Amino acid sequence: MALSVSRRLLRSFGSVLASGRCDSPSSLYPSFHASLGDILFCEELSPISKAGSSFLANRRLLTSFSTPESSGGAFPSNLLSAKPVVASEGTIGLCQDLVIPVTNFHYEDKGFTVLPGDVFDVPIRKDIVHRVVLWQLAKRQQGTHSTKTISEVSGTGRKPWNQKGTGRARQGSLRSPQFRGGSTMHGPKPRSHAFKLNKKVRRLGLKIALTARAAEGKLLVFDDFEVPTHKTKNIVNYVQQMENSKKLLLVDGILPEKLKLATQNLHYVNVLPAVGLNVYSILQHDTLVMSRAAVNEIVERMHTPIKR
Repeated sequence: MALSVSRRLLRSFGSVLASGRCDSPSSLYPSFHASLGDILFCEELSPISKAGSSFLANRRLLTSFSTPESSGGAFPSNLLSAKPVVASEGTIGLCQDLVIPVTNFHYEDKGFTVLPGDVFDVPIRKDIVHRVVLWQLAKRQQGTHSTKTISEVSGTGRKPWNQKGTGRARQGSLRSPQFRGGSTMHGPKPRSHAFKLNKKVRRLGLKIALTARAAEGKLLVFDDFEVPTHKTKNIVNYVQQMENSKKLLLVDGILPEKLKLATQNLHYVNVLPAVGLNVYSILQHDTLVMSRAAVNEIVERMHTPIKR
């Protein structure tokens, strides 16, 4: 949880922030001692002019620090605000790096990992997600439906009766659509339903889906997906111990063979390689479980420049 920095601290670092960078507090204060208790987020100033206002962007995780009580007063107390800090919960879209614990199927503590804010903490845009889902569903549609035209229907080409003198309506062919077994006019033919969607929009949709799962607390990071055996009961026992989780999506760089065998008979647990992670699959599952390798691969993919 990011901690707000007091105004006096900002005034003291004014010259540093004005230059558009933030150095480590240990270089500013030699007696600085780091601890794992709290986390300080540094906001690099990148002025974005919009409606006459400048916004702070590119928030990055800097380091961890301790309060004067925990470090024996190493950090200057005159720079800390006496007002208690209350972190606003549920605030997303600030592009702040997230720190979440890492575990595995055996609930072992594997430390912490940092999720980049420009991938896992972007503003939520429902319209972008809607566009990406429509693009995915249209692209996966087979488009093999077909009907026969008048030239494809089997039958005689002879005129059924004379044009005049019979009292019946004039007809030119028994293969016309008004006759039984006739053709279909303007019916569907095999075609592709896919349409173009910019890569920037597709990439932003995946970032928004990952942000939504992280904000809901439904994004878990595992050190690895190694399971002792291919038995399905191990995965079933793990899922039953999870609260408010009905469908799981397991994402890894290279999926272990035992994990594939253990989950293939469970309709509520699916596995995907990191290269195949998509918005629609994330929305279909209420819990997303990723390995360290998958997180690194997704972040690298999101940071790769788009080739035009």
